Amino acid sequence: MHIRSALLALVVLPGFAGAQALEISARDPRGIYPARATIGWTIALAPGETASTGAYTYTVKENGARVMRRGVLDLAHGTPTIETTLDHPGMILVEIRPPSTKRAFGDASTGGPGRILLGAAVDPTKIQRADTRPADFDAFWAAQLDALQKVPMNAVVTPKETTVPNVELATVRLNNVGGAHVYANLAKPKGEGKFPALVIYQWASAPYPLPYAWVTDRAAQGWLTLNVEPHDVPTDMPQPWYDALPQMIKGYASLNDTDRDHNYFRQMYLGDYRAIEYLASRPDWDGKTMVVMGISMGGQQSLAMAGLNPRVTAAITHVAAGSDALAAMHERMAGYPNWNVKNPLVAATAPYFDVTNFASRITAPTLIAMGFIDEVCPSIGLWTTFNQIPGVKEAVPLPEAHHNHLATAAKQAAWTTRATAWLTALAKGERAPVMEH
Repeated sequence: MHIRSALLALVVLPGFAGAQALEISARDPRGIYPARATIGWTIALAPGETASTGAYTYTVKENGARVMRRGVLDLAHGTPTIETTLDHPGMILVEIRPPSTKRAFGDASTGGPGRILLGAAVDPTKIQRADTRPADFDAFWAAQLDALQKVPMNAVVTPKETTVPNVELATVRLNNVGGAHVYANLAKPKGEGKFPALVIYQWASAPYPLPYAWVTDRAAQGWLTLNVEPHDVPTDMPQPWYDALPQMIKGYASLNDTDRDHNYFRQMYLGDYRAIEYLASRPDWDGKTMVVMGISMGGQQSLAMAGLNPRVTAAITHVAAGSDALAAMHERMAGYPNWNVKNPLVAATAPYFDVTNFASRITAPTLIAMGFIDEVCPSIGLWTTFNQIPGVKEAVPLPEAHHNHLATAAKQAAWTTRATAWLTALAKGERAPVMEH
């Protein structure tokens, strides 16, 4: 197990409505502290800024949920600090709000209009789960996979045109449980040969088309690549076709959320499993390398597959969703899919699709990046999942990063660097280049 830390000493945050630009310096720029250490940030106005009327307020929360303290920052009389401490493993999330209530503008990478978010970790590799794994978790999934195996795959492969040199492209349709289908885009290096396989899973959203470039670019690097649509819809229809889909499917995360045997994520995960089995059945797979990869809900699917399918040889994930399903019941910030665990039937169902409960089954090398100020997929859940993985693993802490679509490229550069290093090595048949701390 290794941790890769980003080293950024100073955060310069732009002004927004009713506020000034601030410079914020972390006591430890890596954002990682031992238990009982002082966690802190120094806050100052950027050069040329003058203090406005009113005060900035802040809130410090443990694990993004339990309020530890509140305070006021007096920027007119020096450089105030925000300090706290934890005597046990956990995450710290600080929210700073400006004096003005006019919050129409802001920098999304700082946590949304009118807010600045700061994050830190305390002994993160010792964070443990807050609830127990269902006793019949393994039996449940064994039964689901048995049901899937009884459904013929019936792969339909339709060649498509591509202008990418030396690459072949196609769409794929496979049978799934309950009369559903799995749709994906497939690309491979042109001609005969056996190639390492890469399965890409998609982030959360109402259904959308999957650009061919997402597979052809990887195929140009030598991968037999499959990009899997998480919904039972084709991958390459015009956008108006997706816009016209029933509203029900656009709110899929709550479909059958009280019924584990018909839950939407059951069909999704089984489709993900079938996609791996399809690649493994192809004569152009090298029979050795099967990498799963994804961001957000794509990371959720990747980790679930690494726990379910023994063919997976590596998992590469960024701000993965789906961890710590019952977080809200334990004073922890919950993340996507945001299961409504106040409903006892939902609380009984969600753990069967909780990534944390797949983690103890993962033996393949696994890369997990987590944003310390991510409120979509909170880092407390990701560390919980990371710490349940018994195999070789590498964490990429991103102390200044929100969720991937809200964070700047610079704030998630450590993830990009490490994912590229892993993919480069794995494509060559080398071992995952787990980085030393």
